[in-house]
Amino acid sequence: MAIVTIRKMELSDILQVLDVERASFATPWTTDIFYQELIDNKHAHYFVMELDGVIVGYIGIWIVIDDAQITNVAILPSYRGNKLGEKLFGYAVQYAVEMGVKRLSLEVRESNYPAQGLYKKFGLVPGGIRKNYYTDNQEDAIVMWVNLI
Repeated sequence: MAIVTIRKMELSDILQVLDVERASFATPWTTDIFYQELIDNKHAHYFVMELDGVIVGYIGIWIVIDDAQITNVAILPSYRGNKLGEKLFGYAVQYAVEMGVKRLSLEVRESNYPAQGLYKKFGLVPGGIRKNYYTDNQEDAIVMWVNLI
């Protein structure tokens, strides 16, 4: 039985997180972006998911007063379909609640039905469209929201 752990992301995790990032996104974040998020952004909270000591996913959340924005969430493609994304997302939502967050939002590709389904499980609902949001193909993003309190 594999042991799954979720913990705060550390600078030493960035190389493994970049593997997840590159396997998951058409326009992946760079090493510099992750360093900036972890070192300079006082609103940023990032967590990694490990399976038997190997990082298989991560999630980022910005918390400003009582609002939270999910920046990224990703699971290595070979580990998808095993409810790991749901576990990781649930962890972030619980963390946000513990931090006093009242509203949580995120953007998701209009075509990413599996992610939208996951977010709906946590009560997020579509609240708007960001036209041409994704730079790789100008796909629209659906803004999803949930009131946590």
